[in-house]
This record gives sequence, C-alpha cells and structure tokens, in this order.
Amino acid sequence: MSRRYDSRTTIFSPEGRLYQVEYAMEAIGNAGSAIGILSKDGVVLIGEKKVTSKLLQTSTSSEKMYKIDDHVACAVAGIMSDANILINTARVQAQRYTFMYQEPMPVEQLVQSLCDTKQGYTQFGGLRPFGVSFLFAGWDKNHGFQLYMSDPSGNYGGWKAAAVGANNQAAQSILKQDYKEDATREEAVELALKVLSKTMDSTSLTSEKLELAEVFLTPSGSVKYHLHSPDSLTKLLLKHGVTQPAAESS
Repeated sequence: MSRRYDSRTTIFSPEGRLYQVEYAMEAIGNAGSAIGILSKDGVVLIGEKKVTSKLLQTSTSSEKMYKIDDHVACAVAGIMSDANILINTARVQAQRYTFMYQEPMPVEQLVQSLCDTKQGYTQFGGLRPFGVSFLFAGWDKNHGFQLYMSDPSGNYGGWKAAAVGANNQAAQSILKQDYKEDATREEAVELALKVLSKTMDSTSLTSEKLELAEVFLTPSGSVKYHLHSPDSLTKLLLKHGVTQPAAESS
C-alpha cells in the first residue's frame, strides 16, 4: 500500500502518514548514537563515532559535536553532509540576531528557526527531508540551561535527557531509570558514558570511538563550550570504569 504514497513528501497516505519523512527518521536509526543530559550546572553531550577505517585521521576534526554560537552547541546523528548545511544556517542566524540586538539569540528561538527550515523541506515537491537529528545544548538568561531534540519532520521538544541514532530506544529506557533531577555535570558525564557503553555495538569504549562535549557557566558568569580531547576522554573512561587499561593499549 505504501508504494503508491512514498514517492513524494507532499502526499499523505490514507492513514495520514508521510512516508518519506518516516524513511528519513529510519536513516537516522542507522547512524552513530548521540546522547544529551541536562544537569543543574550544565549540559552534557556525547556521541558515538563510526570509525570506518584505521587509516582515518580521526583526531583532526569533530564528527558529532559542533559549536553554533558561544552559548549553543549541538550533537548530530544522521547524514553529515545534510547536518553541515543546517549547522551553517544556524550559525548565520545566531550571528544575525547578535548583530541586530547586541545580545545572544535565545536557545529555543534558534532551534525553532532551524526547525522551520527543516519543516519546509517536507512540504514542497522536488525536495527531500534532511536526514539528520540534532541535540541542542545551550544556556540563555531566560531559561538557563536547556536541551532540545529535533528530527527531520521539523518537530522539536525540550528534554531532560534524550538519545538519537542507533539503539536510541534502549538508551532512552536506561536514561528513564537512572536520570536524577538534581544531578551535577560530573554525574551526568558518568551516566552518559554508562548509557553509551551499554548501547553501543562495539564491545569496549575507547577515546577514538566517541566525542564528549559540555556547556557550562564559568565562575565569571560566561557560557563555555568544552570539547574533551582524546587524552581527557581516556582518563574519564578509566575513572568511571567503562573501559579497561588493557583494552586501551591493544
């Protein structure tokens, strides 16, 4: 039945479904997972890197984490070329707002404007939806620390803890059980590593297979985005007992 209605994004099926948008969401299910956790003093983002070859120089560029503005960052799951277009759009929008109003763009307003762009690609013939989901982490003076998740349909929502990409259902169920409202940033990092270690396809976590970023306030009150280096990640993995020293050296 679906074959008659899945050739275009503009055609509803008799059940009221847009199959092309659903297929785009399925594409994200095959991508490396990304997890975001909101804590009382910051937001933690963690992502699984799909290392396709030993010859890849993985340390030179970020694959999952991107800084949009000084106060907003995002984790990506899905088609990276689609993500690059949307990230550039978000960066331009954030800078335009800052130039016009002389203050950082509110996080939800930035997410909503980007989701408006994504929604447009589900409503016009000849276009395909962006095959990418985002986890946005940020801080603004109106609502403090925030975590948002958006999908190819253009929908978005605020979350305390969220997972996108491969095995996201299993990750969400662990987050439901173990998430604490008053968790510190360090506890959020520990939970993120625990969830990723249980839901990743590979047997052991190493610094080459993941990226970890945090958004928090410095003592001076400014927002800081910090992407952990491979050495820092290795220390964190050993500290929380997620990997073994032997596995790291092999």
